[in-house]
Formats: sequence, structure tokens, C-alpha cells
Amino acid sequence: MDKFIVNGGKRLCGTISVSGAKNAAVAILPAVLLAESPCIIENVPNISDVTAIFRALEALGASVKRIDLNTYEIDPSCVNSFIVSKEMAQGMRASSYFLGALLGRMRKAKVAPPGGCDIGLRPIDQHIKGFEALGAKVTIDSGMVVAKSERLGGCSVYLDVVSVGATINIMLAAARARGMTVIENAAREPHIVDLANFLNSMGADIMGAGTGVIKIRGVEHLHGTNYSIIPDQIEAGTYMVAAAATRGDVVINNVIPKHLESIIAKLREVGATVEEGDEYVRVSMDKRPEKCNVKTMPHPGFPTDMQPQFATLLAVANGTSIVTEGVWDSRFRYAEQLTFMGADIQVDGKSAIITGVDGLKAAPVKANDLRAGAAMIIAGLIAEGETEIADIEYIDRGYELVVEKLTAVGADIKRVSDTSFDYVLKAN
Repeated sequence: MDKFIVNGGKRLCGTISVSGAKNAAVAILPAVLLAESPCIIENVPNISDVTAIFRALEALGASVKRIDLNTYEIDPSCVNSFIVSKEMAQGMRASSYFLGALLGRMRKAKVAPPGGCDIGLRPIDQHIKGFEALGAKVTIDSGMVVAKSERLGGCSVYLDVVSVGATINIMLAAARARGMTVIENAAREPHIVDLANFLNSMGADIMGAGTGVIKIRGVEHLHGTNYSIIPDQIEAGTYMVAAAATRGDVVINNVIPKHLESIIAKLREVGATVEEGDEYVRVSMDKRPEKCNVKTMPHPGFPTDMQPQFATLLAVANGTSIVTEGVWDSRFRYAEQLTFMGADIQVDGKSAIITGVDGLKAAPVKANDLRAGAAMIIAGLIAEGETEIADIEYIDRGYELVVEKLTAVGADIKRVSDTSFDYVLKAN
């Protein structure tokens, strides 16, 4: 199995270019199924989650052709299946988006539950509520979610909790339904807006994305389109935190600064200097970070996907910080890994009390999930000695060319293969 070897203590300086947004890509690519002709999608991140979606699309009968490194042509015209198997869904959290896309296109879908990271329960009750309001019947058959409808019709849906997944799935199913669908208490994340823009470029009629009320006027046909995915706000935020943690000076290009406002605010609170341009941010730090409290919330609040990375920065801050998780149930599993490196973290339910230490020391650790893996990289970058990170397949799910990008700004990090590393971790 592969692992990362990180030699810490190097100050990051230089420029990093951010890839296309993972969370947008994993919604937009299944949405191509709603089109009746080929789509060309640009700025597609080359990550394992995207690869898994391409495999699922091909299994459904779509044609996927790579044009260049980050551009793909997808032809959904020959799709002849409505089933995404357990084997196809394994390892990707976004499998549920095939439910909305297939239901919208074929009026039926049979999809295995999401795989991917274990950061808490993935209830789809709000997805089902939306599908049923649109006129679908939803059942569970041998662990597969089955949705069927002879006709989908517009409806009003109030989400009991702000759910990104449910908002996306209802948008997908409603795009080709008859009549007007209104989603109230909708999620407002940037990738919700990007999906709406993509669907509209195919001929959909969606208004209000980015607000708490989204209106979808269903259309009979959607055509192919050329579309470029937005930059990844979480990848950008990860490198911003890495720059501050190493007391570096890094320019992060290909970003939308407005998407990073909550991250920028917290970095400034701990003492980092953040300069914003039209399509870049520059983060520099020349001192130990100060304590601060963080609570994750749906957008525009501080993103849950940045919580582990920022907690790692606070692990070496001056004073005691409190991090509260407001989205997922099991997002602090990485805390134990940081304690192996000398961090002082006490987890109490959905909160973590972090008392900053002078520095971290290298140790064998593992990535518990995608963002926890990013946190381990940051920890390795600031630790004294050589840190070994296992289970990096989680990191590959969401970060394109992470070794190359970090090496270009001065990090000492490499990917190696070592099947014996499992035994090292078990011994600890």
C-alpha cells in the first residue's frame, strides 16, 4: 500500500494552483445523465472520487472520453441502465446523486448507498422526502435504494435540516419534472450554485441557488453543453492553513475569494496575513498562531470540511481553543492521530478542547478520512522529524497532485509503497 513520508520543518513559499472543486464535480458529472446530447466538462479534478463516477457512468451506458488532463466529453445518449451497483458505489460518497439524475431521466433508479469516508451517519430521509413529494415511490431492496415514478410533478419541499445532498438530489430530479418545484431551507454552498449554473447551461430553469429558497421550473428536454467547474474552496483552504501552519508565504491561484470568506476570517483571527485578489489569495505568517474558537456550520459558516485542518493549526497555537462540530457526528476521529504527534486535544461529544503545544513530533499516523488525511499532511509539515501517513487512498479521493503541489512550494513530501507499514500502525 502507498503512504506519504513527510519531513517537517520546511517553510512553504511559492505559488499553488487550485484544481476543480470535488464537491461540484461529483454532482455535475451524474447530472450529465439528464442531457440528451454530449457534454464537455472542463476543470475536472483528477481524483479517485471522479474516477469512480466515470466508471459508474460507463456502466450505465454513457461514453466518457478524455480530451486533455482535466477536460472530458461525456455522451449520455446511450444510457440503458438505471442501476448503480454496490461495487460501483463503494468508495464514493456521491453515489446518491445518481438517484436524482436517473429518476429525472428514466423515472426510475436503483442505487447502492454511499461509500467513502466514515464521518458519521449519511441519512437520506430528506432526499426521500423530496422524491416522494415529486411523485416517486421509494423503497429499499436488498440494501439498494429504489425510486420509481410514472410521472414527476412540481412540488414544494421544506427540508427539515439544511442538507447539501438532498438539495442537489431534488434539483436533479425536478429539472425535468412537470411544473414548478420549490425547495425551502435549501443548502447554499458554492457547489449548489455551480450545479444550478451547469443545469441552466443545458436549458434548465433554476432560480435562487445560493439562497435558502430554490425554484426549479421543470423542462421537457435538456441539451448538451460546455461547462467549466469552479475552483475547489476546500483544497484552497487546506493550502491556506498549511501556509500559516508552516509560517510560510504562499499565493494560492485559481480561487474565488468570496467562497473563502469564513476561512480567511479565522486565519486573520489567529494572526495570519491574508491578501485577496480577483482570483488569488496570499497567506503569510511569521509567528506562532493565536488561539481561537471555531464552530462548523452550513455555508456561509465555517465549512466542516476544513475543521480537521484548522484544528491542526490550533494544536500549535498560543492558548486553548475550542472547536465545535455542527454538521457531522464523527469528525474528531483524527484527534487520536494528532495526540500521537504530541498534540493536546480532549474530545467531548461534538466539541474538542485544544491546548496549543510548542510543536509536534513525527510519528506513524493514518488518514481516518479525506479531510483528516489533509490534517495529517499539515501536521507532518510542521512536525519535527519524519512523519509516515498511511491509508492515503482517502486523501486521493479529494486532492489532485498533492505531493507535486506541496513539493513545488518547498515541502519535503513523497509517496512510497510499503506493505509492511500496516504492522507498524497495528503495533502502536
